[in-house]
Amino acid sequence: MHRNVTSGPGEVELPPLSARSVVLSLLLGTHPPELPVKDLVRLVEPFGVGGSTLRAALSRMVAAGDLRRTGSVYGLSDRLLRRQRRQDEAVHPATRPWDGDWEMAVVTATGRSPAERAELRTALTRLRLAELREGVWLRPATLARPWPAELGAVARYFTVGPDTPARELAADLWPLEGWAAEGRALLAHLARADGPADRFTAFAAVVRHLLADPVLPPELLPRDWPGAALRAAYADFQREVAARTRDHA
Repeated sequence: MHRNVTSGPGEVELPPLSARSVVLSLLLGTHPPELPVKDLVRLVEPFGVGGSTLRAALSRMVAAGDLRRTGSVYGLSDRLLRRQRRQDEAVHPATRPWDGDWEMAVVTATGRSPAERAELRTALTRLRLAELREGVWLRPATLARPWPAELGAVARYFTVGPDTPARELAADLWPLEGWAAEGRALLAHLARADGPADRFTAFAAVVRHLLADPVLPPELLPRDWPGAALRAAYADFQREVAARTRDHA
């Protein structure tokens, strides 16, 4: 899981956002994710990003494949559109009631390169599974999503009922207490955040943290789990950014 640098109990230190990070955060939170350069110039100004710095960052981002440009409008590339969908799913995960079943993926492919193995681990982690042992991945069957067909060539998918008590198994698979402690520290930081730059930086950290939320059923979570509060705070921030963007348009 992502870890922010902590400076004391209940505190987090967040690095300042670069011009690239500000642009990506704005576009990832915008639907559809595209903005004219004149609007971007106004929107990044509160973060201390000047017009020349912004234009240089935009050029680099287009060259790197982060953005695509149509006239004076910049939008997310296909790769980052997929990231936006993952971010939206992290903020608003589609779930179903839990009946006690677990999903299990068993990796069956052999002879893969290190890069291929790393890619598969990333894909399984994005499905919010956790590795019990090498090649065996689990999670409660609560996510309302299909099993990706492309994984059929490298892994077998099962629905199982483990003998291990569910709370014990969940605690073995995910560092739940650590995730919750960091989430509560982020909420405390948000309450103290002063000014648009500080708030934007904090909410960028909130999104990263939500991407690592295992989205477990409530009965498997520690008391005072901050997931719902983080999602509600970020949803409010999205509406705030959307209103600001409309005002600048």
